[in-house]
Amino acid sequence: MQNTVDSLDEAVLGPYLEAHVAGFSGLRNIEKFADGQSNPTFKVSASSGEYVLRRQPPGELLKSAHAVDREFRVMRALSGSDVPVAEVFHLCEDRDVIGSMFYVMEFCDGRIFWDSTIPEVSKSDRTAIYFEMNRVLAALHQVNLEETGLSDFGKPGSYFERQYTRWSSQYRASETRPIEAMEALMQWLGENLPEDDGRVSLVHGDYRLDNMIFHPSEPRVIALLDWELSTLGHPFADVGYQCMQLRMPDSKGGISGLRGRNLEELGIPSEEEYVAKYCERTGIDGIDNFGFYVAFSFFRLAAIIQGVAKRALDGNASNKNAAAMGEFVEPMAELALEAI
Repeated sequence: MQNTVDSLDEAVLGPYLEAHVAGFSGLRNIEKFADGQSNPTFKVSASSGEYVLRRQPPGELLKSAHAVDREFRVMRALSGSDVPVAEVFHLCEDRDVIGSMFYVMEFCDGRIFWDSTIPEVSKSDRTAIYFEMNRVLAALHQVNLEETGLSDFGKPGSYFERQYTRWSSQYRASETRPIEAMEALMQWLGENLPEDDGRVSLVHGDYRLDNMIFHPSEPRVIALLDWELSTLGHPFADVGYQCMQLRMPDSKGGISGLRGRNLEELGIPSEEEYVAKYCERTGIDGIDNFGFYVAFSFFRLAAIIQGVAKRALDGNASNKNAAAMGEFVEPMAELALEAI
């Protein structure tokens, strides 16, 4: 069997894992997870237990994209901290093994909620789940960078300027058609980047409900996933990104929003309540100019979605529905313009 975006060569991978992952033995099965848009992820079953393998997609990649080595490093650094992460076992930087870099981590048996209304739980648990996300976010932004060895994990300062340059460039590299709302948004953001206020923390970069594994029965996060976009940056970027879900309409494209929903009836905190709780946990008075952080988050998401759609056109997307994701770039840009 040859390695592809959907499958791995068990005859090659089995002996490699036995030689490089402590205690690994008896590879039985490899199954690709159907969900997720970025790095192909597989459940690896063996006599010694169950594992997860996460790899870069094959083919030519945009610069700095699909950084599974950074994911591996940050999860290893956060082990034992107040930020729940999966235990990581091995990083393979030799692309000749399966055709791209990959790492192996523990399989966390729990719940992933894809629908933002979380219909499968009670109202009280729903409230607890949203405030648990808030707790983990505050803990993430208070990680001691020196103690965890992450003080060099990114460039401190000028975060939004650097991010604007990066995602504008990546959007241009994957652009497939002109989108008027995206052009207007990029112009406005470029002219309204906030002055650097000196805040620097570890940021996740894709902090949302479906990037977390919750305990099988408790409203408690047991693993925060998908650290591909993590770096040193401005904490308010993560807060704005999390709050996009409250402003985003529900859709059938894999993006589940809460716009127009009765949050009180659902037991989901409002944006004001969520931000206030975050500020309380991090010891700050409030977040000025919050609309900018939300708009910037929509811009980043739109650029990411455009990249997913372009990979689908190029034939190396991880998710079978990736091509349709391009339809959501314009609505994301319009929501950003609304936020500002």
